[in-house]
Amino acid sequence: MTINLIIFPGYYVPHVGGLETHVDEFVKYLSEDKEFNIYIFAPNIPKYEEFEVRYNNVKVYRYPAFEVISNYPVPNILSIKFWRMFLNLYKINFHVVMTRTRFFSNTLLGFLFAKLRLSRIKVIHVEHGSAFVNVGNGLTNRIAYIYDKTIGKLIFRESDCVIAISKSVKNFILENFLDDFDIPVIYRGIEIQEIDNIPEDREIKERFKDRIKLCFVGRLYRWKGVDNLIKGYKLLPKEIRDRTVLIIVGYGEDLEYLKELSGEYLNKGIYFTGKKDFEEAIGIVKSCDIYIHPSYRGGGLSTSLLQAMCCGKPVVASPYEGGDEVVVDRKTGILLRDNSPEEICRGIVEFINDRELMDQCGRNAKRFIEENFNWKVSVERYKEILKELVKG
Repeated sequence: MTINLIIFPGYYVPHVGGLETHVDEFVKYLSEDKEFNIYIFAPNIPKYEEFEVRYNNVKVYRYPAFEVISNYPVPNILSIKFWRMFLNLYKINFHVVMTRTRFFSNTLLGFLFAKLRLSRIKVIHVEHGSAFVNVGNGLTNRIAYIYDKTIGKLIFRESDCVIAISKSVKNFILENFLDDFDIPVIYRGIEIQEIDNIPEDREIKERFKDRIKLCFVGRLYRWKGVDNLIKGYKLLPKEIRDRTVLIIVGYGEDLEYLKELSGEYLNKGIYFTGKKDFEEAIGIVKSCDIYIHPSYRGGGLSTSLLQAMCCGKPVVASPYEGGDEVVVDRKTGILLRDNSPEEICRGIVEFINDRELMDQCGRNAKRFIEENFNWKVSVERYKEILKELVKG
Protein backbone atom coordinates (compact mmCIF):
# COMPACT_ATOMS: atom_id res chain seq x y z
CA MET A 1 0.00 0.00 0.00
CA THR A 2 1.27 3.49 -0.87
CA ILE A 3 0.87 5.99 1.99
CA ASN A 4 -0.06 9.53 0.93
CA LEU A 5 1.51 11.92 3.46
CA ILE A 6 1.04 15.69 3.50
CA ILE A 7 3.22 17.91 5.69
CA PHE A 8 2.21 21.39 6.90
CA PRO A 9 5.46 22.99 8.16
CA GLY A 10 5.60 26.50 9.64
CA TYR A 11 8.11 27.42 6.93
CA TYR A 12 9.89 25.48 4.21
CA VAL A 13 13.00 26.07 2.10
CA PRO A 14 14.21 28.43 0.72
CA HIS A 15 13.28 30.07 4.03
CA VAL A 16 16.34 29.63 6.27
CA GLY A 17 16.21 27.88 9.64
CA GLY A 18 16.53 24.62 11.54
CA LEU A 19 12.86 23.63 11.11
CA GLU A 20 13.17 24.14 7.36
CA THR A 21 16.29 21.98 6.96
CA HIS A 22 14.82 19.38 9.33
CA VAL A 23 11.72 18.95 7.17
CA ASP A 24 13.66 19.12 3.91
CA GLU A 25 16.19 16.47 4.92
CA PHE A 26 13.43 14.31 6.43
CA VAL A 27 11.49 14.18 3.14
CA LYS A 28 14.70 13.61 1.19
CA TYR A 29 15.32 10.34 3.04
CA LEU A 30 11.70 9.28 3.47
CA SER A 31 11.08 9.71 -0.28
CA GLU A 32 13.69 7.03 -1.00
CA ASP A 33 10.99 4.54 0.08
CA LYS A 34 8.48 4.18 -2.76
CA GLU A 35 5.78 3.24 -0.24
CA PHE A 36 5.44 6.93 0.60
CA ASN A 37 3.95 9.61 -1.63
CA ILE A 38 4.88 12.96 -0.06
CA TYR A 39 3.33 16.43 -0.38
CA ILE A 40 4.29 19.68 1.36
CA PHE A 41 1.94 22.65 1.80
CA ALA A 42 3.78 25.73 3.09
CA PRO A 43 3.68 29.55 3.06
CA ASN A 44 5.43 31.13 0.08
CA ILE A 45 7.91 33.18 2.17
CA PRO A 46 10.33 34.26 0.78
CA LYS A 47 8.67 34.39 -2.65
CA TYR A 48 9.62 31.28 -4.62
CA GLU A 49 8.16 28.71 -7.01
CA GLU A 50 4.52 27.98 -6.22
CA PHE A 51 4.96 24.35 -7.24
CA GLU A 52 8.13 22.31 -7.19
CA VAL A 53 9.12 18.64 -7.28
CA ARG A 54 12.10 17.79 -5.05
CA TYR A 55 14.09 14.62 -4.49
CA ASN A 56 12.13 11.45 -5.25
CA ASN A 57 8.85 13.02 -6.35
CA VAL A 58 8.21 15.17 -3.25
CA LYS A 59 5.55 17.64 -4.39
CA VAL A 60 5.82 21.10 -2.81
CA TYR A 61 2.98 23.66 -2.91
CA ARG A 62 3.74 27.19 -1.66
CA TYR A 63 0.65 29.29 -0.98
CA PRO A 64 0.23 33.10 -0.72
CA ALA A 65 1.05 34.28 2.81
CA PHE A 66 2.38 37.20 4.79
CA GLU A 67 3.92 37.78 8.23
CA VAL A 68 1.78 39.53 10.85
CA ILE A 69 4.93 39.78 12.97
CA SER A 70 8.40 38.60 12.01
CA ASN A 71 8.73 34.80 11.81
CA TYR A 72 4.98 34.13 12.16
CA PRO A 73 3.40 33.65 8.71
CA VAL A 74 -0.34 33.48 8.06
CA PRO A 75 -2.16 32.43 4.88
CA ASN A 76 -3.56 35.21 2.74
CA ILE A 77 -7.21 34.19 3.05
CA LEU A 78 -8.23 37.09 0.78
CA SER A 79 -6.33 35.49 -2.08
CA ILE A 80 -8.31 33.38 -4.55
CA LYS A 81 -5.08 31.54 -5.34
CA PHE A 82 -4.74 30.41 -1.71
CA TRP A 83 -8.24 28.95 -1.67
CA ARG A 84 -7.78 27.28 -5.04
CA MET A 85 -4.55 25.63 -3.88
CA PHE A 86 -5.99 24.62 -0.51
CA LEU A 87 -9.26 23.21 -1.84
CA ASN A 88 -7.42 21.23 -4.52
CA LEU A 89 -5.82 19.23 -1.70
CA TYR A 90 -9.22 17.67 -1.02
CA LYS A 91 -9.01 15.90 -4.38
CA ILE A 92 -6.14 13.76 -3.08
CA ASN A 93 -6.73 10.76 -0.84
CA PHE A 94 -4.32 11.49 2.01
CA HIS A 95 -3.73 8.92 4.74
CA VAL A 96 -1.72 11.05 7.19
CA VAL A 97 -1.29 14.77 7.90
CA MET A 98 1.96 15.81 9.61
CA THR A 99 2.17 19.19 11.36
CA ARG A 100 5.34 20.82 12.71
CA THR A 101 5.47 23.08 15.81
CA ARG A 102 2.26 24.05 17.54
CA PHE A 103 2.30 27.86 17.28
CA PHE A 104 2.49 28.29 13.50
CA SER A 105 -0.79 29.07 11.72
CA ASN A 106 0.08 26.42 9.13
CA THR A 107 -0.07 23.81 11.91
CA LEU A 108 -3.64 24.82 12.71
CA LEU A 109 -4.44 24.78 8.98
CA GLY A 110 -3.13 21.21 8.68
CA PHE A 111 -5.00 20.14 11.81
CA LEU A 112 -8.29 21.55 10.49
CA PHE A 113 -7.67 19.98 7.08
CA ALA A 114 -7.40 16.57 8.78
CA LYS A 115 -10.27 16.93 11.24
CA LEU A 116 -13.00 19.00 9.55
CA ARG A 117 -14.19 16.43 7.04
CA LEU A 118 -16.54 13.46 6.86
CA SER A 119 -13.69 10.97 6.73
CA ARG A 120 -10.99 12.17 9.12
CA ILE A 121 -7.28 11.76 8.40
CA LYS A 122 -4.73 10.62 10.97
CA VAL A 123 -2.59 13.45 12.38
CA ILE A 124 1.04 13.26 13.50
CA HIS A 125 2.21 16.38 15.27
CA VAL A 126 5.98 16.84 15.52
CA GLU A 127 6.92 19.44 18.12
CA HIS A 128 10.12 21.49 17.81
CA GLY A 129 9.66 23.99 20.68
CA SER A 130 10.69 23.66 24.32
CA ALA A 131 9.28 26.90 25.77
CA PHE A 132 6.49 29.41 25.31
CA VAL A 133 7.04 32.19 22.79
CA ASN A 134 9.24 34.93 24.21
CA VAL A 135 9.87 37.92 21.95
CA GLY A 136 10.52 41.55 22.82
CA ASN A 137 6.83 42.48 22.88
CA GLY A 138 4.95 41.59 26.08
CA LEU A 139 1.53 41.74 24.41
CA THR A 140 2.68 39.35 21.67
CA ASN A 141 4.00 36.96 24.32
CA ARG A 142 0.67 37.04 26.18
CA ILE A 143 -1.38 36.42 23.03
CA ALA A 144 0.96 33.55 22.06
CA TYR A 145 0.64 32.04 25.54
CA ILE A 146 -3.18 32.12 25.39
CA TYR A 147 -3.05 30.59 21.89
CA ASP A 148 -0.76 27.80 23.18
CA LYS A 149 -3.00 27.03 26.13
CA THR A 150 -6.10 26.80 23.93
CA ILE A 151 -5.38 25.97 20.28
CA GLY A 152 -1.95 24.50 21.03
CA LYS A 153 -3.32 22.22 23.72
CA LEU A 154 -6.14 21.12 21.38
CA ILE A 155 -3.60 20.17 18.68
CA PHE A 156 -1.57 18.10 21.15
CA ARG A 157 -4.59 16.35 22.66
CA GLU A 158 -6.43 15.59 19.43
CA SER A 159 -3.46 14.45 17.34
CA ASP A 160 -3.23 10.71 16.81
CA CYS A 161 0.49 10.76 17.58
CA VAL A 162 2.83 13.38 19.06
CA ILE A 163 6.59 13.20 18.46
CA ALA A 164 9.24 15.36 20.17
CA ILE A 165 12.50 16.21 18.40
CA SER A 166 14.47 16.28 21.67
CA LYS A 167 14.17 15.39 25.35
CA SER A 168 13.77 19.04 26.32
CA VAL A 169 10.81 19.30 23.93
CA LYS A 170 9.24 16.17 25.44
CA ASN A 171 9.64 17.58 28.97
CA PHE A 172 8.00 20.83 27.87
CA ILE A 173 5.04 18.93 26.38
CA LEU A 174 4.60 16.84 29.52
CA GLU A 175 4.78 19.86 31.81
CA ASN A 176 2.27 21.96 29.88
CA PHE A 177 0.05 19.94 27.53
CA LEU A 178 -0.04 16.16 27.95
CA ASP A 179 0.67 13.48 30.52
CA ASP A 180 1.56 10.78 27.99
CA PHE A 181 5.03 9.58 28.96
CA ASP A 182 5.18 7.37 25.85
CA ILE A 183 5.78 10.35 23.54
CA PRO A 184 8.67 9.20 21.31
CA VAL A 185 11.78 11.35 20.97
CA ILE A 186 13.23 11.15 17.45
CA TYR A 187 16.37 13.17 16.81
CA ARG A 188 17.04 14.66 13.42
CA GLY A 189 19.89 13.44 11.27
CA ILE A 190 22.81 15.47 9.98
CA GLU A 191 24.10 15.50 6.39
CA ILE A 192 27.56 14.39 7.50
CA GLN A 193 29.03 13.61 4.09
CA GLU A 194 27.78 16.87 2.63
CA ILE A 195 29.29 18.85 5.52
CA ASP A 196 32.59 16.96 5.25
CA ASN A 197 32.85 17.96 1.58
CA ILE A 198 32.52 21.71 2.21
CA PRO A 199 35.89 23.55 2.33
CA GLU A 200 36.67 26.12 5.00
CA ASP A 201 36.26 29.82 4.21
CA ARG A 202 39.75 30.88 3.16
CA GLU A 203 38.94 34.58 3.28
CA ILE A 204 37.94 34.41 6.96
CA LYS A 205 40.90 32.14 7.73
CA GLU A 206 43.38 34.51 6.10
CA ARG A 207 41.83 37.76 7.29
CA PHE A 208 41.96 36.71 10.94
CA LYS A 209 44.91 34.31 10.74
CA ASP A 210 46.54 35.69 13.89
CA ARG A 211 43.34 35.79 15.96
CA ILE A 212 41.27 33.25 17.86
CA LYS A 213 38.01 33.04 15.96
CA LEU A 214 34.72 32.58 17.84
CA CYS A 215 31.64 31.85 15.76
CA PHE A 216 27.84 31.80 15.97
CA VAL A 217 25.38 30.84 13.20
CA GLY A 218 21.65 31.39 13.43
CA ARG A 219 18.68 33.68 13.13
CA LEU A 220 19.20 36.92 15.00
CA TYR A 221 16.25 37.03 17.34
CA ARG A 222 15.81 36.81 21.10
CA TRP A 223 15.69 33.02 21.60
CA LYS A 224 19.20 32.64 20.19
CA GLY A 225 20.88 34.63 23.00
CA VAL A 226 23.28 36.55 20.76
CA ASP A 227 22.91 39.59 23.04
CA ASN A 228 24.46 37.60 25.88
CA LEU A 229 27.19 36.33 23.56
CA ILE A 230 28.17 39.90 22.69
CA LYS A 231 28.12 40.88 26.37
CA GLY A 232 30.20 37.78 27.17
CA TYR A 233 32.76 38.78 24.54
CA LYS A 234 33.05 42.21 26.14
CA LEU A 235 33.75 40.55 29.52
CA LEU A 236 36.79 38.66 28.22
CA PRO A 237 40.06 39.65 29.88
CA LYS A 238 41.72 42.33 27.72
CA GLU A 239 44.74 40.18 26.86
CA ILE A 240 42.37 37.48 25.49
CA ARG A 241 39.86 39.85 23.86
CA ASP A 242 42.62 41.67 21.99
CA ARG A 243 43.57 38.46 20.17
CA THR A 244 40.01 37.18 19.67
CA VAL A 245 37.29 37.98 17.13
CA LEU A 246 33.60 37.11 17.24
CA ILE A 247 32.01 36.28 13.89
CA ILE A 248 28.19 36.30 13.83
CA VAL A 249 26.57 34.63 10.82
CA GLY A 250 22.88 35.20 10.12
CA TYR A 251 20.12 37.77 9.91
CA GLY A 252 16.91 38.62 11.75
CA GLU A 253 14.87 41.33 13.40
CA ASP A 254 17.47 41.94 16.15
CA LEU A 255 20.34 42.71 13.76
CA GLU A 256 20.43 46.49 14.27
CA TYR A 257 19.99 46.14 18.03
CA LEU A 258 22.89 43.67 18.19
CA LYS A 259 25.11 45.92 16.10
CA GLU A 260 24.33 48.79 18.46
CA LEU A 261 25.04 46.53 21.43
CA SER A 262 28.47 45.73 19.96
CA GLY A 263 29.40 49.40 20.39
CA GLU A 264 33.08 50.18 19.90
CA TYR A 265 33.82 46.55 18.99
CA LEU A 266 31.64 46.58 15.85
CA ASN A 267 33.97 45.71 12.96
CA LYS A 268 36.86 45.90 15.44
CA GLY A 269 36.43 42.55 17.13
CA ILE A 270 32.77 41.72 16.45
CA TYR A 271 31.84 41.09 12.81
CA PHE A 272 28.40 40.45 11.27
CA THR A 273 28.47 38.57 7.95
CA GLY A 274 24.75 38.89 7.17
CA LYS A 275 22.69 36.12 5.60
CA LYS A 276 24.68 33.17 4.22
CA ASP A 277 23.54 30.01 2.51
CA PHE A 278 24.24 26.57 3.97
CA GLU A 279 27.61 25.98 2.32
CA GLU A 280 28.89 29.49 3.05
CA ALA A 281 27.87 29.23 6.72
CA ILE A 282 29.52 25.81 7.15
CA GLY A 283 32.67 27.13 5.46
CA ILE A 284 32.84 29.97 7.98
CA VAL A 285 32.32 27.59 10.91
CA LYS A 286 35.15 25.40 9.62
CA SER A 287 37.48 28.39 9.41
CA CYS A 288 36.85 29.33 13.05
CA ASP A 289 38.29 27.91 16.29
CA ILE A 290 35.39 27.77 18.76
CA TYR A 291 31.62 27.63 18.18
CA ILE A 292 29.36 29.36 20.73
CA HIS A 293 25.78 28.21 21.43
CA PRO A 294 24.28 30.97 23.64
CA SER A 295 20.56 30.11 23.38
CA TYR A 296 17.83 30.90 25.85
CA ARG A 297 15.11 28.32 26.55
CA GLY A 298 12.84 27.87 23.55
CA GLY A 299 14.01 25.82 20.58
CA GLY A 300 14.04 22.04 20.55
CA LEU A 301 17.51 21.14 19.30
CA SER A 302 19.78 23.61 17.51
CA THR A 303 20.71 22.48 14.01
CA SER A 304 23.63 24.94 13.91
CA LEU A 305 25.04 23.44 17.11
CA LEU A 306 24.88 19.93 15.65
CA GLN A 307 26.48 21.09 12.40
CA ALA A 308 29.32 22.82 14.25
CA MET A 309 29.97 19.62 16.21
CA CYS A 310 29.90 17.70 12.93
CA CYS A 311 32.62 20.08 11.69
CA GLY A 312 34.76 18.93 14.62
CA LYS A 313 34.59 22.27 16.40
CA PRO A 314 34.90 22.60 20.18
CA VAL A 315 31.66 24.17 21.42
CA VAL A 316 30.80 26.38 24.37
CA ALA A 317 27.11 25.77 24.95
CA SER A 318 24.28 26.92 27.15
CA PRO A 319 22.14 23.99 28.37
CA TYR A 320 19.14 25.26 26.40
CA GLU A 321 17.82 24.44 22.91
CA GLY A 322 19.20 20.92 23.27
CA GLY A 323 22.66 21.92 24.51
CA ASP A 324 22.55 19.64 27.55
CA GLU A 325 21.49 16.69 25.37
CA VAL A 326 24.53 16.71 23.10
CA VAL A 327 27.26 18.53 25.02
CA VAL A 328 28.90 16.51 27.77
CA ASP A 329 31.02 18.90 29.83
CA ARG A 330 34.72 18.68 28.98
CA LYS A 331 34.02 15.66 26.76
CA THR A 332 32.17 16.96 23.68
CA GLY A 333 32.41 20.63 24.65
CA ILE A 334 32.01 22.97 27.60
CA LEU A 335 28.47 22.89 28.99
CA LEU A 336 27.53 26.10 30.79
CA ARG A 337 25.22 26.40 33.79
CA ASP A 338 23.09 28.94 31.91
CA ASN A 339 23.44 31.41 29.05
CA SER A 340 24.51 34.43 31.11
CA PRO A 341 27.32 36.62 29.75
CA GLU A 342 29.50 35.61 32.70
CA GLU A 343 29.09 31.90 31.95
CA ILE A 344 29.74 32.39 28.24
CA CYS A 345 32.90 34.33 29.08
CA ARG A 346 34.02 31.58 31.48
CA GLY A 347 33.57 28.86 28.86
CA ILE A 348 35.52 30.76 26.22
CA VAL A 349 38.40 31.48 28.59
CA GLU A 350 38.52 27.84 29.71
CA PHE A 351 39.00 26.66 26.13
CA ILE A 352 41.50 29.35 25.19
CA ASN A 353 43.63 28.45 28.21
CA ASP A 354 43.60 24.72 27.39
CA ARG A 355 44.37 23.96 23.74
CA GLU A 356 44.54 20.23 24.39
CA LEU A 357 40.99 20.26 25.80
CA MET A 358 39.79 22.19 22.73
CA ASP A 359 41.26 19.65 20.33
CA GLN A 360 39.94 16.69 22.31
CA CYS A 361 36.39 18.11 22.54
CA GLY A 362 36.38 18.86 18.82
CA ARG A 363 37.29 15.27 17.95
CA ASN A 364 34.78 13.83 20.42
CA ALA A 365 32.00 16.14 19.17
CA LYS A 366 32.39 14.93 15.59
CA ARG A 367 32.41 11.28 16.68
CA PHE A 368 29.28 11.87 18.81
CA ILE A 369 27.36 13.30 15.84
CA GLU A 370 28.43 10.46 13.54
CA GLU A 371 27.21 7.88 16.06
CA ASN A 372 23.93 9.49 17.13
CA PHE A 373 22.46 11.67 14.36
CA ASN A 374 21.81 9.42 11.41
CA TRP A 375 18.84 10.25 9.15
CA LYS A 376 18.43 6.69 7.93
CA VAL A 377 17.92 5.44 11.50
CA SER A 378 15.56 8.33 12.40
CA VAL A 379 13.45 7.92 9.26
CA GLU A 380 12.98 4.21 9.96
CA ARG A 381 11.39 5.14 13.30
CA TYR A 382 9.06 7.62 11.56
CA LYS A 383 8.13 4.97 8.98
CA GLU A 384 7.18 2.48 11.69
CA ILE A 385 4.88 5.06 13.32
CA LEU A 386 3.32 6.12 10.01
CA LYS A 387 2.60 2.52 8.96
CA GLU A 388 1.13 1.67 12.37
CA LEU A 389 -1.17 4.71 12.23
CA VAL A 390 -2.47 3.85 8.77
CA LYS A 391 -2.95 0.22 9.73
CA GLY A 392 -4.92 1.27 12.82
